[in-house]
Amino acid sequence: MCGIVGIVGTTEVAAALYDGLTVLQHRGQDAAGIATANGTQLRVQKGNGLVRDVFNAKAMSLLEGRVGIAHCRYPTAGSEGSDEAQPFYVNSPYGIALAHNGNLINTDALRREVFEQDRRNINTHSDSEVLLNVFAHELDKSRTLTPEAAFRAIEGVARRSRGGYAVVATVLGLGLVAFRDPHGIRPLVLGKRETEAGNEYAVASESVALDILGFERMRDIAPGEGVVITARGELHTRQCAEPEAHSPCIFEYVYFARPDSMIENISVHKARMRMGVTLGEKILRLRPDHDIDTVIPIPDTSRDAALEIANVLGVKYREGFIKNRYVGRTFIMPGQGERVKSVKRKLNPIPLEFRNRVVLLVDDSIVRGTTSQQIVQMARDAGARKVYLASAAPPVRHPNIYGIDMPTPEELIAHGRTEEEVERMIGCDWLVYQDLSDLEAAVAGPKFPGMKFDTSCFSGEYVTGVEPGYFEGIKQSRSDDAKRQRRLAL
Repeated sequence: MCGIVGIVGTTEVAAALYDGLTVLQHRGQDAAGIATANGTQLRVQKGNGLVRDVFNAKAMSLLEGRVGIAHCRYPTAGSEGSDEAQPFYVNSPYGIALAHNGNLINTDALRREVFEQDRRNINTHSDSEVLLNVFAHELDKSRTLTPEAAFRAIEGVARRSRGGYAVVATVLGLGLVAFRDPHGIRPLVLGKRETEAGNEYAVASESVALDILGFERMRDIAPGEGVVITARGELHTRQCAEPEAHSPCIFEYVYFARPDSMIENISVHKARMRMGVTLGEKILRLRPDHDIDTVIPIPDTSRDAALEIANVLGVKYREGFIKNRYVGRTFIMPGQGERVKSVKRKLNPIPLEFRNRVVLLVDDSIVRGTTSQQIVQMARDAGARKVYLASAAPPVRHPNIYGIDMPTPEELIAHGRTEEEVERMIGCDWLVYQDLSDLEAAVAGPKFPGMKFDTSCFSGEYVTGVEPGYFEGIKQSRSDDAKRQRRLAL
């Protein structure tokens, strides 16, 4: 999962791109980059680390221009070297910088096509560089530089690419280009700001980036839609690919997105509250005479759900863990070893909230399970009499192939196991999961009843289809062991 921002302004945009990235930092902590266009030149600054570490005053002073894009990276495919940082750049045609959130599932075939048919070289392992070269090749076919040419290039990308993707690019001599995969799996939102000098536009992975920059959220970019905003601030849109079954990623609402964001006109905050209501109702059905004394969230993402569970159960809600704000999100740490080491650095229990109590811990989801094991043990060590664990999401039993780091089934604690077996492995006294139908209903809410989502990591159903042998391939390239070997080789 990554964060992307693009802005066309009436003044310099580098500082705004930086600010936008800081509120999308939760989407990726591995690397960050900004590219700006000043009319005749593309300037690119990027590197490994957090946004605040990659950019200093000197780097920002070089990023001249009123059009630009930015990216913060969380690695799923590719290696962890600095060469993988985005945006990527090609000088033909015209000069293009591109940043991408998601994952292509036909990268290997596309890489061969790009080399053998398009006669373009790919220098990294990143599918984003492949996507850039496909777009560049398709744009070069038009021999003109107009919004119409950009739309035809997006049509070509959609024909050739499969997977989940949201893309922002800047093209010298044109402006900003943005588009989304035909299923709308990865999010992308469009905003507008009126100034005395004219209209300014922005696109971003989440609406919170628009909020902090003072842009009014216009709408989500539609599945398969292309957007071109010229350097003069002219907005052009077109449906560039026949939209498929609209399937936004449900894990955005469960974990990745900030609660103050709106995705597909759904409040992430409200969706998480409804998850708590449905899970609380399930707990009451299963154990109407429960002995729970206190509901405690595992911060931060589960707070909304935990509060509503406590309300439904009629028990106390308490903050029982203090979070170290200077440790990153453990789920998006590059390797399992880092995730394990980070848990105790990240959380510390308040013994008074656990001592001699039956506590229900609430987490947004349980993926690998190692974090859950440690947190349950922390609660016991703090004096809890019993420790129950509730997951606001269903069991994660399948890999995600659209940009979330769940590469192999063997790394998922629920894969091939019953809930009782997972309960024993985690070491809690009772484990309860959200039902998938309840999760979908909670996210859709009353405004969008029956709305469908990409739920592949829970259901094993992949809206794009999957070629034979694909999962074996990503096991070789994207497992924690594979990433560890690549880091050792750097």
